[in-house]
Amino acid sequence: MPTGANTQTAKKTFNEQQLVVFSLAGEEFGVHINKVKEIIRWEEVTRIPNTPSYIKGVINLRGNIIVVNDLAMKLGLQSKAVDDNTRILVVEVGNNTVGMIVDSATEVLRLEGEKIRDAPSVITSNINQNYIQGVGLLSEKRLLTLLDLSKVFDLKELEQITQAQSP
Repeated sequence: MPTGANTQTAKKTFNEQQLVVFSLAGEEFGVHINKVKEIIRWEEVTRIPNTPSYIKGVINLRGNIIVVNDLAMKLGLQSKAVDDNTRILVVEVGNNTVGMIVDSATEVLRLEGEKIRDAPSVITSNINQNYIQGVGLLSEKRLLTLLDLSKVFDLKELEQITQAQSP
């Protein structure tokens, strides 16, 4: 029996997920609903000096200081001007609560595990593949990129966010 590459590849299986769906730069993304605390309408942010360009500033959300990030910019996508559809997803990233600016939040949906696949290289070539959990096949013409928010920020970036939220 020859040694070498196995002709049969192991198929990764995913569990059913309930997702918050949002759009960025004309593409649809989803994050696990348990990571999203709330979705709020756009409100002006207070700028923070000497922070990375994707950190847009902070907001006061019911007495809590929340750092607001431009998710499109962080992912290397084209940011869109703020309009009536712009939303801030308030999400849990590690031990931090942060705001993520998205073009719009469209729906909450349940995606069966068999409809989730590993992301093809055409998607991971535009966005850091470490940020992507997989791709959801919603229909023949509709794909949903599933983000792993815990990997979007590295430890140094989370430290900057924590410092910005401290009084």
